Amino acid sequence: MPESGMPKSTDWVPFYLYPYLDARQRGVKGIQALLWPDGEAQRIRFEALARNCPLAGLRILDAGCGRADLLGYLLERGIVPAHYTGLEMLPATIREARRKKYERCKIVAADFVQQPKKLQAGADVVIFCGSLNTLSRPQFYHTLGAAWAATEQWLAFNFLSSPFWSGEEWLFWHSRESVLAFCRSLGGEPRFDESYMHGDCTVVVRKPGDPE
Repeated sequence: MPESGMPKSTDWVPFYLYPYLDARQRGVKGIQALLWPDGEAQRIRFEALARNCPLAGLRILDAGCGRADLLGYLLERGIVPAHYTGLEMLPATIREARRKKYERCKIVAADFVQQPKKLQAGADVVIFCGSLNTLSRPQFYHTLGAAWAATEQWLAFNFLSSPFWSGEEWLFWHSRESVLAFCRSLGGEPRFDESYMHGDCTVVVRKPGDPE
């Protein structure tokens, strides 16, 4: 991070992507380049998503997919989607995801904040895992609204629900009740899971009229 602190934006990368690019430029590799402290932090969030939202046999859009680790996690556990589309912006991370050559998988170079139409991929489930944590409040809610409009059945995401994990200036947390109220305003009835980690919350919302 520059001594003067992170800029709000630059001519070539928005604020919410800067931490990922900065990690890459500093030579950070592996899971830490995705801003996860370790693989366990990522895995328990994947578990919460898979536990609370049906994924087998459905078309998944993973917004901010990183290296497509979510797909790898699901396949290892016999949870096979009908198709997986990952949206990712950083070229090095896109290359890592594509090198895995998963079947029925497409990795798309896209910034889902500035290009919300990229969320409209005909997916049954739109997922955000960790990829909302660097978004400001307006960006966070605008992105969720765009994802709700894009998904056919389910919206599933996690977010920082207390300041416990938001010690960095580029991390943002949101009140659970405010997030749930927003989901209800979209027309869905959300359910949430905070059992897996203090300060992190998983929310799953089903579109009205869709089968369980």
